[in-house]
Amino acid sequence: MSELDLEIARWSTHLRRNPALADADVEEMEAHLRDRVADLVDRGLDEDEAFLIAVKRMGNVDAIAQEFAREHAERLWKQLVPPPAAPPGVPGAELAVVLALAAGAALVSRAVAEAFAPERAALCASLLVGPFLGAYFAWKRALSTDVTAVLVAVLVVTGTVVNSYPFDADDATLVLVILHLPVVVWFVVGVAYAGGDWRSHQQRMHLVRFTGEWVVYYTLLALGGGVLVGLTMAAFAAIDVDASRVLVEWVLPLGAAGAVLVAAWLVEAKQAVIENIAPVLTRVFTPLTILMLAAVLVAFAARPGLVAADRDLLILMAAILVLVLGLLLYSVSARDPLEPPRLADTLQLVLVALAIAVDAVVLVAMVARIAEFGPSPNKVAALGLNLVILVNLARSAWLTLGFLRRTRPFADLERWQTTYLPAYPAWAAVVALVLPPVFAFS
Repeated sequence: MSELDLEIARWSTHLRRNPALADADVEEMEAHLRDRVADLVDRGLDEDEAFLIAVKRMGNVDAIAQEFAREHAERLWKQLVPPPAAPPGVPGAELAVVLALAAGAALVSRAVAEAFAPERAALCASLLVGPFLGAYFAWKRALSTDVTAVLVAVLVVTGTVVNSYPFDADDATLVLVILHLPVVVWFVVGVAYAGGDWRSHQQRMHLVRFTGEWVVYYTLLALGGGVLVGLTMAAFAAIDVDASRVLVEWVLPLGAAGAVLVAAWLVEAKQAVIENIAPVLTRVFTPLTILMLAAVLVAFAARPGLVAADRDLLILMAAILVLVLGLLLYSVSARDPLEPPRLADTLQLVLVALAIAVDAVVLVAMVARIAEFGPSPNKVAALGLNLVILVNLARSAWLTLGFLRRTRPFADLERWQTTYLPAYPAWAAVVALVLPPVFAFS
């Protein structure tokens, strides 16, 4: 391809990101652009100059997309009902595979819940559902046999190790494993999602986008399923039939496991539509989270001894920092790296700076508690998590500041997030596999 063809291809790719524009629309606009470029070249301009002038005369591509959206708004609504995607010549194959895997995940999870104690079933939950989700991506990405074998081996070894630990129902390390093991499993599934190309920064960022969008869809499915179960329970109660046991012990667990696959399929089927929700979510929740963190810091300043004295508060602060981290990742993944700095980027820097301040206060309190009462599994796990998050936030703040000052491209911040991504499953693996024996499974 010539340099002109490459520039036009980039321009067309940017247009195709907007679901309001069909392929035929983009092709028509590309044809107009090429005609204008050819006309300017005939007048004596070189191709680079002609392309820049032609694009300028075509107008802002976002404005063009918005105009198409107004004229063809019905397209957006029609896209909300995804057609069953399938390989050529196999109608409905993907949906059939998803439903079969979802049913398998639900039934296996229920069988384990029936056969083992609740705490052991909770421990195995992610190990039971994760392989079915990984199998879906392995099938869809045509994952190689070698990579598939490695991922299966990792899950088998991990499951064997954690299930060999002699946990009691009230062990703190058991709770830590239950909370951290899904992160490890999600990383393994993420490698399948990336088609085995985990070294690619672009594939890692795709996984970040997928994760955020999957959370949106799963939450919607969970809310809808909860309402449906509640209405069903009320309807049976009205006729003096107690259906609560069946609904709570069977329908909800089966639905929760199966929805993992269904949500993933919905994200895969409708990536273009849900990506429009990401910027809206980040712009709404970023200022709200800023206000929350500012209020927390004021409360800490008013009662300086509160943080060190309240263990539950430290755990809550760690959860808030995880929320901030997720918001940061989602913001970075949803942003067009070619856009200049905007108010949203300034708010993101404020958010990260406040999160660093909160993290610093929490870290000081944690170190003080460990020095006074000694280490424990919960303290070590929380301390490590806060340190992992702090490193990311500090570097992100520096790169965001450079972007706002126009000394660094936004791509540096995006690349840092994808480079640092393996740190989270790595620490989760330490907590799930190393801390229990270190603390004698207490």
